Amino acid sequence: MRRLSTSLMMLVLSACIARSAGLSTLSAGSVNAIDRMFQAAVDKAEIPGVVAAVTNKDQILYLKAFGRQDVARNIPMSTDTVFRIASMTKPVTSAGIMMLYEEGKLRLDDPAGNYLPAYKGREVIAKFNEKDATYTTRPAHGEMTIRQLLTHTSGLSYPFTSPTILAIQTKTGKDPKMLPLLFDPGTKWNYSPATAVLGDILEKLSGQPLEDWDQARVFRPLGMADTTYAPSPEKAARLATIHERKSTGLVENPNLPTYAPDVRGDGGLVSTASDYTAFVQMLLNEGSWHGKRLLKPETVRLMTSNQIGSVVVDTMPAAIPSRSASFPFGAGKDKFGLGFQITVTEGAPRHERGAGSYTWAGINNTHFWVDPKNGIGAVILTQVLPFYNATSMDVMTRFEKLIYEHLQ
Repeated sequence: MRRLSTSLMMLVLSACIARSAGLSTLSAGSVNAIDRMFQAAVDKAEIPGVVAAVTNKDQILYLKAFGRQDVARNIPMSTDTVFRIASMTKPVTSAGIMMLYEEGKLRLDDPAGNYLPAYKGREVIAKFNEKDATYTTRPAHGEMTIRQLLTHTSGLSYPFTSPTILAIQTKTGKDPKMLPLLFDPGTKWNYSPATAVLGDILEKLSGQPLEDWDQARVFRPLGMADTTYAPSPEKAARLATIHERKSTGLVENPNLPTYAPDVRGDGGLVSTASDYTAFVQMLLNEGSWHGKRLLKPETVRLMTSNQIGSVVVDTMPAAIPSRSASFPFGAGKDKFGLGFQITVTEGAPRHERGAGSYTWAGINNTHFWVDPKNGIGAVILTQVLPFYNATSMDVMTRFEKLIYEHLQ
C-alpha cells in the first residue's frame, strides 16, 4: 500500500480532531478539487497567482499557494507571500474604533465633528452640472456620525464609486474626504473613504499612529507578524506584483525598488493569508483568539448585525473602469454592519456562504468572508486589477462553491 504523504496525514488528523470537537472541516476530496481549480486558473492565465485559506474557529483547514508572486522574475507564490490588502484594512480600523467604544472613549451616534472639526456642518450637493462639474450645496439634514462612517452611510464617496465625485475631484484636486456629501447622512449606502476618517479619529483619541496602535492592540496579540503599513525590506521582498487585466491579457507592473507606505484607516496594510486568517478566527470566536480577547462577544455581534435599517447595499458604478468594475455581489438586498457587508440570502442550495455571513475586500481582488452559521472563514488573495473583474470573481466563486459542496 502506498504510504500517505505527511501533508495528507496531517489533513486527515486535523479533520478527525475538528470533527471530534464539533467543528466544521473540509474533506480530502474538496481539498483536491480546490487544488485542481486554482492550478487550472493559473494554467489558463485567469490569474497570475493566488494564496487561499479556509479556517474554522480553532485551526486552518486549507492554506495553499499557486502560480507566481512575480512573473517576470519567475518567483513562485508561497504561503508567506505578502499582499497589498488595501480595503481589507477597513475591518482592522473598524475593530480599533470598537475597542475605543468599549473603553467609553466614543459613542456610536456621536457626530464625527465632535472629534474632527473639519467634518462639522458638511453640506450636501444639491445640483450638479455634468458639463463643467460645477455644483451647488445645501445644509445636510443632520451631522454624520461614527455609526454612519462605520456603515458607509455618511454621504462621503470615493471617485471610483461616484462619477459626480470623480468629476469634482478631477476639477478641484481636493481630497474626496473634503468634498460635499452625496446625500444626507444615514439615508443611503455608498462605499466611501469613511474608514479613513475613522482612522484619523482613532489616532486622535488613542494618541498613537495607526501603525503603533494596530501592532500593539491587534497584530501582536493575534500573532500577525507580517501585517504592517511599513514592511521591512525582507517583507517587501515577498510582496506580490500587481497585474492589470487588459484586452490583450494580464499585464504585470513590477514592484518599485523600495516600498513607500500609505498609512490610512481605509487602506495601506500589507499582510499574508495566514496572518489575515488569524483576524478571521478572532471574529469567528466573537472577539478572542487562542485565549487573547480583543473585543467582547456582544461587540462583535453588534458589528456583524444590520446597522442600516431598511437601507440596502447599493451597486457601485464602474466610474473608473481600469480600477473597478461594478460591485458588490448582494447589492440591492444585503445589509451592512459596523465594518462589514452582511449576506442576507441563504447560500446552501447553491453551495455558497450562509445567511448572516459577513465580508469585505480590497481593490486588488483580495477577499475574505466569515460564516458564523457554518463555523468557517475564508481568505483569497490575488493582486489583479480591476476590482471585481468578471474573471477574478469567477475564480473566487468557484473557490466558494468547492468549499461548501464538501464542507463536513
